[in-house]
Amino acid sequence: METLTTTAALRERVRAQRAQGKRIAFVPTMGNLHAGHLQLVRHAKTMAECVVVSIFVNPMQFGPNEDFASYPRTRDADKAVLQDEAADLLFMPDVQEIYAGGDVGRVTRVEVPGFEGDLCGQFRPGFFTGIATVVTGLFNRVQPDCAVFGEKDYQQLVMIKRMVRDLCMPIEVHGVATMREADGLAMSSRNGYLDTAQRARAVRLYQVLCEVKAGLEAGRRYVDVLEQQAMGHLAAAGFNPDYVSIREQDSLKVPNPQATQLIVLAAARLGTTRLIDNVKISIA
Repeated sequence: METLTTTAALRERVRAQRAQGKRIAFVPTMGNLHAGHLQLVRHAKTMAECVVVSIFVNPMQFGPNEDFASYPRTRDADKAVLQDEAADLLFMPDVQEIYAGGDVGRVTRVEVPGFEGDLCGQFRPGFFTGIATVVTGLFNRVQPDCAVFGEKDYQQLVMIKRMVRDLCMPIEVHGVATMREADGLAMSSRNGYLDTAQRARAVRLYQVLCEVKAGLEAGRRYVDVLEQQAMGHLAAAGFNPDYVSIREQDSLKVPNPQATQLIVLAAARLGTTRLIDNVKISIA
């Protein structure tokens, strides 16, 4: 595996791989890699002969009171596990390389309508614009045939698929199912922020989503009631919930009565740690 820090070097290596007739798969990450990230790399390897992984903690998607400065950065450990997974190229740029001159506030931005102000966008202003902007920039640098994202960040996945469609990018976007700890907690770099007591309670987020799923599968289609009950259950477990919302899987629209492919999404805080999760539902 070769580690690159500049766009010029990355393009040169990708061009050489493509000249050999190889497909290029891309896995963008913010580092602090866990088993969920490695599952994305393994999936990418089934789709292409050359796998590019990026590690970049994107300042544009963090709000002024969020954890950009303290976000865990584990460069050496990340490089080691990617080497073990036989990734081909690792792109580790700095802020100046991604945002010309390092002035994030003055660069061109990409916004996908409908995401700012909805679900996580309601509680993290600018978050999805930051993601759309950095992913567009990374796509332009790598120019992959396909890109792989985790379904834990489901709203992000839907947004990127729409962005690729709207901007006519020749990239296949694939989602990979969420990997979970033995007790069901979705794997996340931010789980490391939880203390022992919080970690024990954190699994309740997944359990509540599964209860909503069971209610829908049992024929309870009173969406508002299910959402409010779930919010109450999270609050009773010590969470400060931002939202629990039942949506249509493909569009994230509020479901109509005939919708059969649904997803329940949630975001909630334990102390200062914000956790997100989702569960898909198919109604017969």
